[in-house]
Amino acid sequence: MKVVLASCDRLPSGDGDEESFVAALERDGVDVSWQPWGLEVEADLVVLRTTWDYPDRLDEFLAWCEKVPTLANPLRVVRWNIDKSYLVELAERGVAVVPTAVVEPGAEPVWPEGEFVVKPVIGAGSRGAGRFTGHAEARAHLAALGVRALVQPYQSSVDAHGETALVFFAGEYSHSFHKGPMLAQGLAEAESGLYVEEKLRGIEPTPRQVELANQVLDVAAELLSLQRSDFLYARVDVVEGADGSPLLLELELTEPSLGFKLTTEEAASRFSKVVQAAASRS
Repeated sequence: MKVVLASCDRLPSGDGDEESFVAALERDGVDVSWQPWGLEVEADLVVLRTTWDYPDRLDEFLAWCEKVPTLANPLRVVRWNIDKSYLVELAERGVAVVPTAVVEPGAEPVWPEGEFVVKPVIGAGSRGAGRFTGHAEARAHLAALGVRALVQPYQSSVDAHGETALVFFAGEYSHSFHKGPMLAQGLAEAESGLYVEEKLRGIEPTPRQVELANQVLDVAAELLSLQRSDFLYARVDVVEGADGSPLLLELELTEPSLGFKLTTEEAASRFSKVVQAAASRS
């Protein structure tokens, strides 16, 4: 069985988070290797991982995805998930989502009161995301982006409590980790040029966070005419709303970090088994 983990030219062997997962695959006798996306690839399964330069080469990336019949997550999931306006769709289906407005280039949004976030609808690693209070600065940022963008009220709870990322394999909960606040006033800075550095640690989610994450996966699967088990991996990022209830910040189905370094080796072993099962069906 051959499995290829898709990366990018600047991270040809990933960012180091997947070491235990690769080791688990190798222990299970799987031929596993890293390969930057864009190249011709033959494998029983191609798993999107650190393909984090795709926003700059979107058409090329999607064209490559179309040529990979054994892609995970599959193409229709990628097409839907890379455009963060999916948050509006989920909210319309009753999911508790951080209030989200999609702004077309050149349009003037209805600015939220207080602090708010502006970020491109297609982006990875928080690049292009900014936190503002002034409309002039935010308006200038929108103009500089020159693409469709999201405007969301900043959730002040993030400063105190950060975000909780809940990870699922084949629709089943695996583990969680905590993400500290990343956005200071102004634009997020990405030292690597690919993603904003995060402060991470393991964490146990609350029952309400797990309940919301399960709802998110159910609704997303319904929207895509899939079973939630069809999501080889999923990461549901939640924050605390003003009333203390969890809100969906992002649903990551394309290339999220899965936090293997922040949890036990059992998580890597679980994902290895899920990947092997998917590869055997391809």
